[in-house]
Parts: sequence; C-alpha cells; structure tokens
Amino acid sequence: MPTLSEVAAVLDTLYPPGTAESWDAVGTALGDPDAEVAKVLFAVDPVQAVADEAVAGGYDLVVAHHPLWLRGVTSIAASDPKGRVAHTLLSNGVALHTCHTNADIPALGVSAAMADAFGLVDARPLQAATGERRDVWTVFVPHAVSGRVLAALHDAGAGRYDGYDRAAFGSSGVGQFRPLDGANPAVGQVGEVEHVEETCLRLVAAPARREAVRAALIAAHPYEVPAYDVVSAEPEPTDRGMGRIGELPEPTTLAEFARQVRSALPAHQGATRVAGDPDQPVRTVALCGGAGDFLLDAATRAGADVYVTSDLRHHVVSEHRERPGSCAVVDVPHWAAEWTWLPVAAAALAERLGATLSTHVSTIVTDPWTMTLAADTPGSPS
Repeated sequence: MPTLSEVAAVLDTLYPPGTAESWDAVGTALGDPDAEVAKVLFAVDPVQAVADEAVAGGYDLVVAHHPLWLRGVTSIAASDPKGRVAHTLLSNGVALHTCHTNADIPALGVSAAMADAFGLVDARPLQAATGERRDVWTVFVPHAVSGRVLAALHDAGAGRYDGYDRAAFGSSGVGQFRPLDGANPAVGQVGEVEHVEETCLRLVAAPARREAVRAALIAAHPYEVPAYDVVSAEPEPTDRGMGRIGELPEPTTLAEFARQVRSALPAHQGATRVAGDPDQPVRTVALCGGAGDFLLDAATRAGADVYVTSDLRHHVVSEHRERPGSCAVVDVPHWAAEWTWLPVAAAALAERLGATLSTHVSTIVTDPWTMTLAADTPGSPS
C-alpha cells in the first residue's frame, strides 16, 4: 500500500507543481506524508459535503481540483467553513492534495478531458506551452583532454535536459590558430600557425547554470584562451498548453452543439448560455476549463467556430461579439466543465499504482447555483 508521499509523487508527475501559476496553491495541503493510502476520492471542490463523503466512505485521501486556501491564514479554527473542512478531514485521518492550474495544461488535464467529453477530433492546445529555454554550448578542446573537460562541464550542470543528464555530442577535426606577441600558448609557438587535432563538444545547459559552466570550462581547458561559444536556443513547443481546439466528427449548428455540450456535462442546475446565431454552422471548437475569458481572442485567431468556457462577464462577451469575424461563445457552469477531469485523473492514478489503491469520483454537485429559471420569450423587455 503506497504512502501519501508516494501517491503525491505520482500526481506531481502527472501534474507537475512547477507548471502551476505563481498565485496558486497546489500539492498536499493536509495529511501525514508517511500515512498509508488505500482509497482516494476525487472532487472539484474541497467543501464540507465532500469532506463528509470522504469520512463516510472511509477514504484516506481527497484529491481536489480547487485549493482549500489560496491565501495565507492565521487560523484554521472549525468556526470558519474552511477550517471546519480541515478539522473534519484531519480528525478522521483523511489527507488533502490539490491539482489546480497545474492540471489545466497537460495532456491528461482539465481542458483535454473536456475536449474528449465533447468528442473533439485532433484536439491540441489552443495556446501551446513551450519547453524550457536552454543554452547550447560548443567547445573545442584537444583530443587528449576532451574527457576531462567534458566531465567538468557535466559536473557544472551541462548536458542535463528533459529527464537525461551527462548528454553530449563529440566530433573530430583540426583546429588552427597563431599565437601573437604577448600570448602564452599551451600549444604552439608565438608567431607560428599551429594545427591541433581537436574534439568539438556540443552540450545543452540551463541558462541559470551559464556562469558555473563557463567557470568549469575555463578551469579545465588547457588553452590560455579556450575556443567556445554559447547561444540561447528557442524553446520547443510541447503537447501542454492552455485550452484545447479540435474538430467535431460532423458539422452541426450552434444550437445543436450547445445541446450536445449540455448533455455531455454532469447534471447540474446552472445555466448554459450561448452567444451567436443558433443556426450558424459549427465544426471547429475551442474550449478552456474554468474561467477562460483570456482565450477568447485566441479562439477566434485559431479559426474556431465556437468557444466553450465558464464565468464569462457581460462586457467581455459583448465586446468580443462586436468584433468582425468573432467566434460564437458557449458559457457553461464552472463546476460541470471541470468535473470532466475527475474520471481522467482517477484512472491515470489507478493505472500507475495498480491494485495498491482504489479511486472513486465524487458525484456530489458542488456548483453553488441551485436553480436556473427558463429564458424569457425573445422580444423587448417589459
């Protein structure tokens, strides 16, 4: 049976904490890292109803999408609603782990789960993330000492990239130089052109290690003036990113698509709102789990016919729709959209930890809206 820290490590691999927004609070919020975990409950909101469900069901861990706290607190007294959740969980041995904005961008994240729920084909990030920027070092060194110089570069942090270290490429060639007056060459004579059998080493390194790598190179290299260069490489695009965009298997109308979206989401009492001509054709769909007004323009630029997200405000949508060529908009309840991620995350954790634990998805509706009135008949207001 895995411990809480072991389960958290798997979740951190799926949803790396380093990709969370700077303001976010992700990771383990409550619990003993050495406690064993046999049952895990996944939920969108760490509210009292979910805490009570976890206790009643004998769960050892709640994995929530939303954090219990986003700001520092000086008290977790049970007189406060959030403090009461913490007391309920801790007093019953239930831990709490949060995957929030770090769960928004990966391949098994919230927006990707929404795209699958809506049946999109060829879904890819709407705003693709890029990998880490890196330095590329090229170093020319005599064959005889190339191993020593390479080891020094590796020890300084070069050759580490995307899950690998001690990486390098070497090629052979002939270096040429002529020492001038005042030089103190390690090889050759002042005023004479010298040819040396050399190895060309190529390595990558994090920009933060640049000066450490440079110091190691100069210290290990036999030449008075080592021959090298370092350039900053553009980061590569990844399969991670904000939102998703893809195509429906068959074109439909905006009205019918909105109905399909409503039926694809879990039952709730919130409103599904549509901005656009109900009869307009829809084939390319962009979306973003949670509050996604920041990607409205990106959806239009990407050629989407419609953009699906949550928590849209009047002025934002009004100004968007006034722009020529803007895509239609479907606004869905925040909780319902993000709930689609829970089965995906639960299955991913169960797959990686095998039969050592069981996972369950909470079906408690924690959306704060409890009733939606039917729309008025189109026409002028009374």
